[in-house]
Amino acid sequence: MKKNHQRRLIGFAAVTSLAAAAHAPAFAQSSVTLYGIVDNGFGYQSSATSLGSTSGGRSAVKMITGVWAGSRFGLKGGEDLGGGTKAVFQLEEGFSANTGAMQASNTMFSRQAFVGVTNDTYGSLTAGRQYAAYYQLLSPYSPTTWLTGFYGAHPGDVDGLDTIYRANNTLLYVSPKLYGFKFSGSYSLAGVPGSVNQGSTWAAAIQYAQGPVGFAVGFSRINNSTVGGGAFGTDSTTSNAGAQAGLSAVTNGYQTAQAQQRFAVGAGYTFNSQFDITATYSNVQYVPGANSAFRDEAIFNTGGIVLHWKPTVAWDFATGYSYTRATKANGIASSAQYQQVTLSEYYALSKRTGLYALQAYQRANGQTLGTNGKSIIDATATIGDGFQTSPASSRSMFAAGVGIVHRF
Repeated sequence: MKKNHQRRLIGFAAVTSLAAAAHAPAFAQSSVTLYGIVDNGFGYQSSATSLGSTSGGRSAVKMITGVWAGSRFGLKGGEDLGGGTKAVFQLEEGFSANTGAMQASNTMFSRQAFVGVTNDTYGSLTAGRQYAAYYQLLSPYSPTTWLTGFYGAHPGDVDGLDTIYRANNTLLYVSPKLYGFKFSGSYSLAGVPGSVNQGSTWAAAIQYAQGPVGFAVGFSRINNSTVGGGAFGTDSTTSNAGAQAGLSAVTNGYQTAQAQQRFAVGAGYTFNSQFDITATYSNVQYVPGANSAFRDEAIFNTGGIVLHWKPTVAWDFATGYSYTRATKANGIASSAQYQQVTLSEYYALSKRTGLYALQAYQRANGQTLGTNGKSIIDATATIGDGFQTSPASSRSMFAAGVGIVHRF
């Protein structure tokens, strides 16, 4: 009898446990990944001066960090919410591998900080500090993919095709891919009292990628956060939603613009596993306001092409050319022009570690506005976006660099 009683108790306990398990809530699995990049090297610049100065340029050799890929660390992860929907987040901070300093003071996650949901059928919606829709879909055709932003971005990154501009307070939607097409839209709130426009940023883009062919079209408008003008921050990582990307010798005279509009088209074609080509065209407008130092809208048109060759598993080579021309405005009789040639060489020591070398030359011609937005000065060279605060003091500039990059 005792044995039968024990068997009944054990059976009852087993049935009770199964019933409880059947009615218990199901907790989905979540994951968090720690990742990062450390990039460091040496660079040479033929002529260096401070932004806004046109004299005293000297050659310089210095350690440079984050050239091939910006040094960073981050956390990203997600949780399955069921029904094909996931919650996602990403926190990413940039830093200097030379000094250990944060990319931007008083900003813990200056590169990205967002949270949202994603679904294979309906797309993704995220909120926080992130790249606007304009860059999200144009980036595969950006010259920075193989030439780097430091040496290969279009002069001063005038069209924002590098990764240096991230907008705060941003709502971003990216659609799922349908017949090769993908759409994205974003809006960045500035929170300026009494206005929904001042300091806001909005962008939209569409991309097609199918087989060896791809192209994208994007538009963005960045509204300054002060009425009729006001200087844009030179460090885009600490700016509000309405600030410009970093200033350069190309756009320094237009820093009091009320707004900036960007339109760009990018396309690419992969011939085989060894060779591909990308091309871009952009139109950038600096719009004056009542309190702007300049009076006429300034327009910069840029065309660029990049050839990428991968002869072996370990080696990558690329070369690129871009031509930027400004319109005649604000009393300028000879419009500014910038021609830039960039070369890159990369050798993979492993899947995570590589050595790189870069060389670039730029020639500037014509005239532009000085820092005060009124005086007319000779245009000076500034390669890519790595020399925003130290452009050349003359019309020509040569720069080269070597380094090592490791990903974890």
